[in-house]
Amino acid sequence: MKQAKTPPDGVSIGQCLCGKVQIEIGMPAFWAWHDHSRTSRRAHGAAYATYVGCWRSRVRVTKGERQITRFTDAGSGDMRAFCARCGTPVFYARARSPRMVNIPRALFDGRVGREPLYHVALGDSPEWAYRDEKLKPLKGYPGVMWTGPRRRKRRDEVLPAAIAWE
Repeated sequence: MKQAKTPPDGVSIGQCLCGKVQIEIGMPAFWAWHDHSRTSRRAHGAAYATYVGCWRSRVRVTKGERQITRFTDAGSGDMRAFCARCGTPVFYARARSPRMVNIPRALFDGRVGREPLYHVALGDSPEWAYRDEKLKPLKGYPGVMWTGPRRRKRRDEVLPAAIAWE
């Protein structure tokens, strides 16, 4: 079994699900954030996407350039790139920021030099997304957490005090 190469200091290595596309970024990344926008939610198929933003000059595709397919939004001019083999989102570039590229944080197993401290488009977050509810282990399912059953209101909580029975 081959042992993974240790990246040089100041470099973080990421890859898509199938491993056909690999990228390197110079550390530290410029910034990191959670994007709750509708477009990122749809592109990732998740409640939100976490990105690291980098200067284009500090990003390099080290493997699989030909495996990358691109989609450009006609309205905004923003470009999203994906691995053509496994569909993993690889890049997101905004037309209004031509010197920057955003990369899904999940592509990197190691550190990128920035923690995601920001939330963008939080108002676009759907009502079904996790919102820091208190969780507890689900009995009989190791590693599964849940919020528990919804608490039913007692009858006297539902009726106004003037009509509540004594």
